[in-house]
Amino acid sequence: MLFDTHVHLNAKQFEDDREETIQRAYDAGVENMVVVGFDRETIPLAIEIAESYPDIYAAVGWHPVDAIDMTEEDLNWIEQLSSHPKVVAIGEMGLDYHWDKSPKDIQKKVFRKQIALAKKVNMPIIIHNREATEDIIKILQEENAKEIGGIMHCYNDSVDYVQDCLDMNFYISLGGPVTFKNAPLPKEVAKEVPLDRLLIETDAPFLAPHPNRGKRNEPAYVRLVAEQIAAIREMSVEEISGITTRNARRFFKIDE
Repeated sequence: MLFDTHVHLNAKQFEDDREETIQRAYDAGVENMVVVGFDRETIPLAIEIAESYPDIYAAVGWHPVDAIDMTEEDLNWIEQLSSHPKVVAIGEMGLDYHWDKSPKDIQKKVFRKQIALAKKVNMPIIIHNREATEDIIKILQEENAKEIGGIMHCYNDSVDYVQDCLDMNFYISLGGPVTFKNAPLPKEVAKEVPLDRLLIETDAPFLAPHPNRGKRNEPAYVRLVAEQIAAIREMSVEEISGITTRNARRFFKIDE
């Protein structure tokens, strides 16, 4: 029983074998997935995939790297799609200070608009964070995101910030980096985050876990993430799988 809470089956990397990839995930014990759409191209496909499989859901939002491209029409579109029965969250949204396509002030403005939208439609949010943790927490606090809660997707920062996230009703999601030998931060987080706020993901096709690092990631590999966290916490894989699946279904309001 596994739940991949963040996957991009709508990415070009899966154009040729999407059905086979999904079947491999099912064969590996992945019972649910959330496909995340983040721009004009990936959002419709995320919904199309979710409509085609009973156990797959969608999230819709606007990626911070492309914040400069988002219009009011796009925001209205996301609001309309939020009522779709298979859409379970707004995002991914947030800040990305690694790439310089969208100026920081525009990223912040688009981030705040999406939080406001999520509060309006009463849906949780999925946060993309790259080298911007303090600004993200500040904006989430200022916008009172605690009202709706969310996921810190692929959390890869210090354990020092975890409590701030928990205080705002956020869950901490860990992916492939927790398996990397040279990545101590997610391992420390995996050890410390309360079990009832822990989620797992792949972010496929990106960030494939060890021993597949550098290759195309896919949702079946979420089991490797669960195995690593189980080893860190000295628990069984079945325990971690069950806990994180129940957490995800509770967060996304998916009936078991």
